[in-house]
Amino acid sequence: MEKKKKWPEDWQDVNPGLMVFRPGSAREYQTGSWRADRPIFDESKCIRCGLCYIFCPEGCISQDERGYFHADLDYCKGCGICAHECWSGAITMVEEG
Repeated sequence: MEKKKKWPEDWQDVNPGLMVFRPGSAREYQTGSWRADRPIFDESKCIRCGLCYIFCPEGCISQDERGYFHADLDYCKGCGICAHECWSGAITMVEEG
């Protein structure tokens, strides 16, 4: 009787969870609809340093043609990391309404 394999033999056989396996497929899943707070960007305070872009765990912040940064709210989960890292105070989190 052959024993049924229960666990992967080594780490290369493990199927990682929450991974994008097909390039561009993450755009199919708009995940911003369940956030409680959203970031508001104040261009008058923004120094265009890009820290919000660097620290955003969702990669939903992009730079416009003038060099200012904004979040794509279709994908922003409202975690507030961008506002926390913005030392110039250009990003504030407001309750989703």
